[in-house]
Amino acid sequence: MKEKVEKTVSAKTAVAPVKAAAKKAAVVKSAAKKATAAKKSTAKKEAAAQKPAEEFSVFVTEMDQYLFGQGVHYDIYKKLGAHKTVKDGKEGIYFAVWAPKAVQVFVIGSFNEWNETSHPMTRLDPVGIHELFVPEAKIGDMYKFLIHTEKGTKLYKADPFANQAEFRPGTASIVADLTDLKWTDGAWMKKQETFVPDESPIAIYEVHPGSWMKHPHGPNEDGFYNYRLFAERCAEYCKKMGYTHVELMGIAEHPFDGSWGYQVTGYYAPTSRYGTPQDFAYMVNHFHKNGIGVILDWVPAHFPKDAHGLAEFDGACEYEYADTRKGEHPEWGTKVFDFSKSEVKNFLIGNALYWIEDFHIDGLRVDAVASILYLDYGRRDGQWVPNKYGGNKNLEAIEFFKHLNSVVRGKHHGVMMIAEESTAWPGVTARPEDDGLGFSEKWNMGWMHDFLDYMKLDPYFRKFNHNKMTFAMTYAYSEKYILVLSHDEVVHLKCSMINKMPGIYEDKFANLKAGYTFMIGHPGKKLLFMGQDFAQFREWSEERELDWYLLAEPIHQQLQNFVEDLLHLYRSNKALYELDTDPAGFEWINPDDADRSIFSFLRHSKDEKNNMLFVINFTPMARPDYRVGVVKKKQYRLVLNSDDVRYGGNGSERPVTYKAEDGECDGKPYSFAYDLPAYGVAVFKF
Repeated sequence: MKEKVEKTVSAKTAVAPVKAAAKKAAVVKSAAKKATAAKKSTAKKEAAAQKPAEEFSVFVTEMDQYLFGQGVHYDIYKKLGAHKTVKDGKEGIYFAVWAPKAVQVFVIGSFNEWNETSHPMTRLDPVGIHELFVPEAKIGDMYKFLIHTEKGTKLYKADPFANQAEFRPGTASIVADLTDLKWTDGAWMKKQETFVPDESPIAIYEVHPGSWMKHPHGPNEDGFYNYRLFAERCAEYCKKMGYTHVELMGIAEHPFDGSWGYQVTGYYAPTSRYGTPQDFAYMVNHFHKNGIGVILDWVPAHFPKDAHGLAEFDGACEYEYADTRKGEHPEWGTKVFDFSKSEVKNFLIGNALYWIEDFHIDGLRVDAVASILYLDYGRRDGQWVPNKYGGNKNLEAIEFFKHLNSVVRGKHHGVMMIAEESTAWPGVTARPEDDGLGFSEKWNMGWMHDFLDYMKLDPYFRKFNHNKMTFAMTYAYSEKYILVLSHDEVVHLKCSMINKMPGIYEDKFANLKAGYTFMIGHPGKKLLFMGQDFAQFREWSEERELDWYLLAEPIHQQLQNFVEDLLHLYRSNKALYELDTDPAGFEWINPDDADRSIFSFLRHSKDEKNNMLFVINFTPMARPDYRVGVVKKKQYRLVLNSDDVRYGGNGSERPVTYKAEDGECDGKPYSFAYDLPAYGVAVFKF
């Protein structure tokens, strides 16, 4: 037995090394297999990394030229400009520029010590693109295009498609790399695919980043905040206040601060005033992570005559109309884009998509739409050319807008395309297939002018101008509107919002609270310019920051508290936004109480479960016996009361709920009484 056990143990002992060796061999084989696979995978990845450089081909092809010439190459910006790539095994930068009238084009820059003859570009026909691969160039290099014109002159032009520009007063372009932008806003972007602006709360905070707040220890003498720090501060403020979106002025590169960004020289470059393209991407990403949408001012109407810009780019009128009666704005001293050229339209449509696709922008506010649509805009007789039918409509611009909005909104359903259009042009927000321009929203300039005219009046005279506040409801559903109190209304001797208000010091604040409440209750999305939510006294200037110190004064803090609560009330009640474009969403209680200058109206929700009643007194006369008519015999809960001490009121105790009683009032079958203070505001939910 002992022998048997010993034999068994001996056998096991003998087999063990064999098994171990086999096991080891298997492990080694498996490891070798994995190593080979990993090696292949790495090689594959490396090949893939090399492949896009040469095969994705930033290089311009015949098909690229054809599509660009047809005006439908919507990502042409990935070909023209300056792009990092590999050619014949060498890393470098590929430059390409559209300059059809140029005799010869050279690339000059820091990579060749601005040598004007060392790097001639090759012309590609038929559209007149010039190209050159420069192995010596790299990310971060400054450059320009030196253009020899048919007139024998030399032009030193910045790249129209550059993604970065030199900080002013420098005018060179900078080679940038947008392939390393970091995004963590996937959830936001997914939600935006199904975003329906018509039925959503939209409260926009219009901001000029360079003057919102100055950095005491900024990197330059202007005290500009970097995009990153600005995003952190501004997103925090927007969340606190209840804004849903931020609309940024002056983001595309521009040479002159005083233009506020409305005279652009670098359409594809976030301004270097606040940092790099990577910093800009961080800003957008940060706003999105905090639930704030980002809208940019976009200027397809005109551009400045600065020597390094688009004006007479190749020695001829390349981007602008050649006829000065169409190609220049006499009042503004700027050039007008030539909407008859496919390549120019492509430049602009591609630019809109660039901001939306490459930088995750949620909407574009399109500036000065009327100036594009009307051939005689800002021009006297003899200064403009009629269209082929003898009229004043720019038929080419109409086609451009239809094309632009069809492409942008067709590809990105949740993106807002907002028209700043100041006339009664029909169908601005109608679909192109219904002969509309295809915008998603339009600024309601008519409402703004009537509202401000009324608010400026001494209360005694308001009863004679009562219709200024009611007239907008006669056309409220003709377009999809945004009610705006923008930067244009608080500059150049127009006074800030608080200084537009009549009356003694305290009355101004009470007036403004009443006005803002009327705005929130009125159908339409909302926009308010920075500083007006805490009653800045001084007019806005791009040269200084907002007067934040005013918030140390209780009366300014109280107004800000009121706007904050008003915005949160707006966002949390569907009745105030989901039927903005449907007449079923609004009902006057009494639009005709001119003698007392009191407005009362209802906002309805789709389910009729959470409706809102507004009562607003625009005089300094208290109405302790005020009775308001209502349509339902319900309980009405007071949800906003301007007499609250948080808003600077006297804090008088009053009931929270009011029971409607039988008895006609304001043409309604029921009513209840409410103690309405001077300039009093009351909002009820039922």
